[in-house]
Amino acid sequence: MNKKNFPLSKGELEKITETYPTPFHLYEEKAIRDNCRDFCNKFPWVSGFKNYFAVKACPNPFILSLLREEGMGADCSSLAELLLAEKVGFKGEEIMFSSNDTPPEEFKEASRIGAIINLDDITHLETLEESTGIPEMISFRYNPGDLRSGNVLIGQPQEAKYGVPRDQIIEAYRRARDKGAKRFGLHTMVASNELEDGYIVETARMLFELAVKIKDETGIKVELINMGGGIGIPYHPEDQPVNLQAVSMSMQELYDQIIADNGLAPLKIAFESGRMVTGPFGYLVTRVRHVTRKYKDFVGLDACMADLMRPAIYGAYHHITVLGKENEPRNYIYDVTGSLCENNDKFAIDRPLPKIEKGDLLVMHDTGAHGYAMGFNYNGKLRSAELLLQENGSCLLIRRAETIDHYFSTMLFPDAPHGF
Repeated sequence: MNKKNFPLSKGELEKITETYPTPFHLYEEKAIRDNCRDFCNKFPWVSGFKNYFAVKACPNPFILSLLREEGMGADCSSLAELLLAEKVGFKGEEIMFSSNDTPPEEFKEASRIGAIINLDDITHLETLEESTGIPEMISFRYNPGDLRSGNVLIGQPQEAKYGVPRDQIIEAYRRARDKGAKRFGLHTMVASNELEDGYIVETARMLFELAVKIKDETGIKVELINMGGGIGIPYHPEDQPVNLQAVSMSMQELYDQIIADNGLAPLKIAFESGRMVTGPFGYLVTRVRHVTRKYKDFVGLDACMADLMRPAIYGAYHHITVLGKENEPRNYIYDVTGSLCENNDKFAIDRPLPKIEKGDLLVMHDTGAHGYAMGFNYNGKLRSAELLLQENGSCLLIRRAETIDHYFSTMLFPDAPHGF
């Protein structure tokens, strides 16, 4: 059983809400740092091992800065993410740029920064060449099609918009070499929130074997294999986390058998995990506004799916703790909802919980990735604050809550002067 703990007591949290009203996202600094170190320490056999943190998972400068301090890189998929990574101190090949349907200006910015450019399609070589020229280092994202299975979060590989298909991948490397690229990477991303150790190991096997095939057919020696992200976290209490130690040991055996024995060693190995780095160490803190009885019993919160949309769009599970009632029996059944004018604005459906009353503080667990980051302003909902629970126990505001002025800041009104 994966016990879901919250790092603060009800009294401590109530004190914080006196300064920072709910809802807000709260992150644990120490837990994130410890997790970064543990992740890197699991791969001592890889020279220069690096995880390129998926910026999209938690694009906050304070979080990205502490990840950089712990030796992580940044995986970026847009112009804004590239600029954010640069602003917090990531440099050159500490950044990997993996985008799709990419405009020329984003290739230009990635090239200016010196990021590793990871191309999503063979035709993007021409766009890159026209916009900024072919850099020394090129990587390709590989889509294996029906050789691998995906899941509901990312879709089946053969139906995905991402990646170079297997019948084009060898030609992609030939063209890149012929256009002047001298160093090469290989990348894939075939699943999301994967909890099976074996799936990750088999992805390594697939990439290692493809690296050999590329060498045999083109003479190109890949120097970097990026395993992608997709390592899951135990959202349900009964889930078990990925055993990274076992994954690493199995990958090392494959590396020796496939990479080393075929003259491709040394070869750097990287990941681009975001969810498993910060996900378990973030929480959405919200307060109960109403408890109502209709055809079902509903708990209405001051948070809504604008603060956490995963349950609404994926049917995703996020564990809920009622602060101060952790040890009470969960013998009431509720739908836990927000105030958005959409019937799917539900954090939980038919969820067993302790008896809930107006004013109770609720904590949604595992929102440290793809929580705040996926927010929006539909219905005129304002996005919440983000707080960092620091190692010394103090609480630091790391993003202000939006105000009505923020919401109206880009609007133009017909009775007001405007123009260029």
